[in-house]
Amino acid sequence: MPVLSKPIPPLYTVYILRSTVRHASLYIGSTPHPPRRLKQHNGEAKGGAARTARSTLRPWEMVGLVSGFPGMVAALKFEWALTNPHLSLHIPSSSRITTSAGTKRNGHPKRPRHSLTSILSNLHLLLRVPSFARWPLNVHFFAPEVYEAWQKWCSTANEPLRETIRVLTDFRPSPSNPNNSESPNADNDSRQPWGIHALPLDYTPMKDYVTKTQSIYDFEREGNCVGCGEHLDPGKGLYATCPNPGCECTGHVSCWSSHLLGKEAGEDIIPISGTCPQCKGEVVWGDLMKEMSLRVRGTKEIEKLLKKPRKRNARAESST
Repeated sequence: MPVLSKPIPPLYTVYILRSTVRHASLYIGSTPHPPRRLKQHNGEAKGGAARTARSTLRPWEMVGLVSGFPGMVAALKFEWALTNPHLSLHIPSSSRITTSAGTKRNGHPKRPRHSLTSILSNLHLLLRVPSFARWPLNVHFFAPEVYEAWQKWCSTANEPLRETIRVLTDFRPSPSNPNNSESPNADNDSRQPWGIHALPLDYTPMKDYVTKTQSIYDFEREGNCVGCGEHLDPGKGLYATCPNPGCECTGHVSCWSSHLLGKEAGEDIIPISGTCPQCKGEVVWGDLMKEMSLRVRGTKEIEKLLKKPRKRNARAESST
């Protein structure tokens, strides 16, 4: 059965779960929908891992996560490496922080027990290794004490993270805030969302970008490649367009790659970011690829994104 190509998902994450009853109990997982996944872990919806099913440890909370993965497989690779840092080949033996805690009966290495410090230290390490360092990843923290522990580790780490990896915080509002939720992860539409409930779960943040590119490609206004100068024949190549508002700078994906890599071009590595040669605004490679994959593979997703809301019935309006 052939594998169907899909666009880069709007969100895919690897998260850190913590018991609100016993903070030492931690779990690592991956999901494209953190709010739904949290409900599963807490027994409010079907699914969830057996290791989080103990009622004495519920409710659980997501205290941090990494977003920006280009798909499920990429997130699963990162999740496995973070869960098994003593085995992961993504971590060079000379850089390994965590070692196995003995051996199992079958002779395989036993996974060491997770602690917040071990997870954060290995997270920092994984974000620096070649396998993941060039991905358009973001690190989110939703608990102040977890973010403080992260900062403490970063201050002692031998190497800093790349500047392109953003570290974001979104803590629970103070009790004095009228928009405050009653529980750490309450999902209430009448209150200001925060934490995992404020994360974009669909392509809505890309609506303006997609609207612009649809106009360019539908009306065949590609023009000449910003890199090599060749005319871009409509529908005959992989093209990408600058994401900045008002800029229609378009070119071959390979030319964009060479431009963003600069001196690194030709080294067979993934670009990270740079500036548009036309508007001089910032261009993130991950944004270019997400829009292009949506345009090429996500016809249904684009139709849903750009679908105009239905007008209210005149009779219904007159009765209100």
